[in-house]
Amino acid sequence: MTSRAKRPDRDQGRAAARAREEEAVMPAGTAVPSRSGMAGMIESSIRRTPDRVALGVADGSLRLSYRQLDRLVRALARRLAAAGITRADRIAVYSDNRPEFVLALLAAWATGAAVVPIDPQLTGDEVRTRLAATGTRAVLLPSGLRGGYPADAGPIPVWSIGIDAARSEVAVTGADQVASPPASPPAGAGDQEFAVLLFTTGSTGTPKIVPLDHGNLAASVRGILATCHLGPDDATLLVMPLFHGHGLVAGLLATLASGGAVHLPATGRFSAHLFWDEIVRARATWYTAVPTIHQILLARAATDYPATDPPALRFVRSSSAPLAPAVLHETEQRFGAPVISAYGMTETAHQAASNPLPRDGPRKDASVGLPTGPQIRIVTAAGTPAATGETGEVRVRGAALTAGYLDDPQATAAAFTDGWFHTGDLGYLDSDGYLFLNGRIKDLINRGGEKIAPHTVEAALLAHPAVLDALAFAIPDSKYGEEVNAAVIVRAGRHTTEAELQRHCRARLTAFEIPKKIYFLDRFPRTGKGDGDRRALAAALTRKAPPG
Repeated sequence: MTSRAKRPDRDQGRAAARAREEEAVMPAGTAVPSRSGMAGMIESSIRRTPDRVALGVADGSLRLSYRQLDRLVRALARRLAAAGITRADRIAVYSDNRPEFVLALLAAWATGAAVVPIDPQLTGDEVRTRLAATGTRAVLLPSGLRGGYPADAGPIPVWSIGIDAARSEVAVTGADQVASPPASPPAGAGDQEFAVLLFTTGSTGTPKIVPLDHGNLAASVRGILATCHLGPDDATLLVMPLFHGHGLVAGLLATLASGGAVHLPATGRFSAHLFWDEIVRARATWYTAVPTIHQILLARAATDYPATDPPALRFVRSSSAPLAPAVLHETEQRFGAPVISAYGMTETAHQAASNPLPRDGPRKDASVGLPTGPQIRIVTAAGTPAATGETGEVRVRGAALTAGYLDDPQATAAAFTDGWFHTGDLGYLDSDGYLFLNGRIKDLINRGGEKIAPHTVEAALLAHPAVLDALAFAIPDSKYGEEVNAAVIVRAGRHTTEAELQRHCRARLTAFEIPKKIYFLDRFPRTGKGDGDRRALAAALTRKAPPG
């Protein structure tokens, strides 16, 4: 593989698959864009709702209508084109959740370029490695982050973006420093041009690069629109990072495609003590987050949630990690809105399945719902289709699925078979077609031949009223090979003991699933998306206290 992932067995029938999915999941009455793909969906919103708020900052410092956003994007696109950015180039955007990220993304697409989102908390070496691996020609960043850009990130030109909110103007500094064009520009046309290059967030080594084209993004967004019934009257506070698929696709692109309003946190990222004030100012009707954020909000609800004048939330969405039923029900009761769990991954352009809203059908609390466009099947360890209710590996196929990993034919061959992506997740489908997950294959704890899913143990611990968060993990054991350990964070003002938690688990788990040891911690290591990082935690605890 050279500059783009090969598409064996994938091009044939791809257009037909997209058409079938669009017909199946587009909400009734949705306007059909004049141009296909993600850009066409946003253009449709600009035509339909030009004077509606498209993008804002929750503190009120910036608010742009779709017409104003379009004007700024076009102006920035002209600057990029004048600086030498052309079709199929790759531009990195080094930013957290700021308006400049959105402008850079849409302006790059207007020139035909692909965007490489970069987490501004990465080290200089990590930034340099990502820029080199993706063939990036320039880096765009908000002017407010220019001073924090790592000096050792490499020689690629860095251009600063500034927005004049009062005059609705955009300025670019440093665009006279143009990198030489790549020796072999990547090929592509139409929907199959790369739109974004995202990095996987697994903790098993070097992140893989996932190229998503405009058709991939559009297919996923259609599923989200249909699931959530998003429209021009909706608004969201976007706290999930835009440099990951959850925030980018579900938070930003689905909202813009619906004609709704995206409001960004004033700090550029999730802030627990500002969250509800910003939700109220934004008049948000929904938000999406990882389970960790839901748990943090619950822990602070007694002091932070505006119970006397609550926000009119239509629903709350959870994704990127399993949401324990106990947390789901407490969130609904405390915040007065239905909670739906969704499932997906970077390779599927985020969403592949979701529980429906109450208006559309039953929600199954321990499930991640029904397919929202892609096909999902379960395959046993022997490689045969699993029966209803039988656990196996979850595999996904459809128009939202990437063609493969960038410049990594070995990883692509290992993860894709005949158009099906091997997710590495264990799960089963019930008789109604709902997907239930049993954890990651690589995370399973093998205790004397018994396979234990960490999230099953975590769900049991989270059902205890004193437990705010929990992570379960394997540690080496001379007798069983591996043993179950766990760590918990206790809610403020509550108390529990290891023995009490083990008794609590005994009523919910089989004997071999009960954690042999439970650690009490103040915080967990987190992945870039905010999930608890059980592998990093296990490594740290094992170093400090080797099992005896």
